[in-house]
Amino acid sequence: MAKTIGNPISWAARNLGATGEHVSDSVSQIGSSDTRELPMVQTLTMQDLTDCLRAGYQDFLAIRADAIFIAIVYPLAGLVLFGFSMQMDMIPLLAPLVAGFALLGPVAAVGLYEISRRREQRLEVHWLDAFGVFRSPSFGAILVLGFYLTMLFLIWLMMAQSVYVQTLGPEPPASLTAFVRDTLTTTAGWTMIVVGTLVGFLFALAALAISVVSFPLLLDRKVGVPVAVVTSVRVLRHNPVVILSWGAIVAGLLVVGSIPLLLGLIVVMPVLGHATWHLYRRAVA
Repeated sequence: MAKTIGNPISWAARNLGATGEHVSDSVSQIGSSDTRELPMVQTLTMQDLTDCLRAGYQDFLAIRADAIFIAIVYPLAGLVLFGFSMQMDMIPLLAPLVAGFALLGPVAAVGLYEISRRREQRLEVHWLDAFGVFRSPSFGAILVLGFYLTMLFLIWLMMAQSVYVQTLGPEPPASLTAFVRDTLTTTAGWTMIVVGTLVGFLFALAALAISVVSFPLLLDRKVGVPVAVVTSVRVLRHNPVVILSWGAIVAGLLVVGSIPLLLGLIVVMPVLGHATWHLYRRAVA
């Protein structure tokens, strides 16, 4: 039987009610620091990454229209930030905005994790099921971890601005062309590129460590933020080469998806989101 939404008002009331029932559970899980029984971390191989990407692509093909509908928010938000950064005093933050926006990818993909979880259980899937995260017992913890990543993103922008001020600044560039010229043809410009890249790598590594499996874990199990983050860091420590390779793959695909005008992310984001769920399944017993 075809799945229908029904009356929008009654649908919203049912889901808001279900969400409310989990509020107390969410609050109790946000700061839970009981790490005595951490999830078991498993050994990963490079073949696992290939298999996860393949499984993510299969999930995308199975629910292509729904996944695109969910993921389209990400490039739209990116385009808004891009337009905002085209103001003269924001041009130095254009590259950091695009690069740092990837830090928020795990937050944007939570709905995709839920869809992959439902497909794994052989349940019927609709794009509205992505909002099932609101009914998760760990929804509050998901919000808190998302807030941490947002703060990491904002701190990255502050650091990028500081690097610009110490090299090519403090005055804003006269134009985008002048900024590109000064960046590529002056010693100060290349210093900004090198230092900014190193600082950006540290932020990306921090984001990867705390979020590689933490969001899927929170969605899948009733655990707190500390347990999810510690488990994510343990996955990185147990599989450094594989997880760093995964980070490089994600970064590379996001760069490709950003051309042109971030529109490629409409496909790249769902595939990576679904693949991350499958990576979590392989990384955490």
